[in-house]
Amino acid sequence: MGQVDVKVNGRDFALSCVDGQEPRIRRLAQYVDAKIAEFAKDLGQIGEARLILLSALVIADELSDANEALQQERSRARGAGIPGGEAAEAAASGIRDIAERIESIAARIETA
Repeated sequence: MGQVDVKVNGRDFALSCVDGQEPRIRRLAQYVDAKIAEFAKDLGQIGEARLILLSALVIADELSDANEALQQERSRARGAGIPGGEAAEAAASGIRDIAERIESIAARIETA
């Protein structure tokens, strides 16, 4: 079992994860921390629970948008008459594109 230390909203957290997932957990924590920092900058320190809740809602909204994009891609593939196997590949391609965008955002945050 891997161990990773992350900092979110100025607080350190020790987390356990599957071996090899430490870099991913760090990137995700940095992404969450960046969302919290955005709200703290705009609203001030309105309480950790509120900052975390607002950040979680924004991240959930981003996930919802990604799922919607996936559904649209699946519908587009079906509408284009792409047979089942090809539709699955088109959907997988859409998922990869979304994942690459999320990883790109996380990487930009990581280097900031």
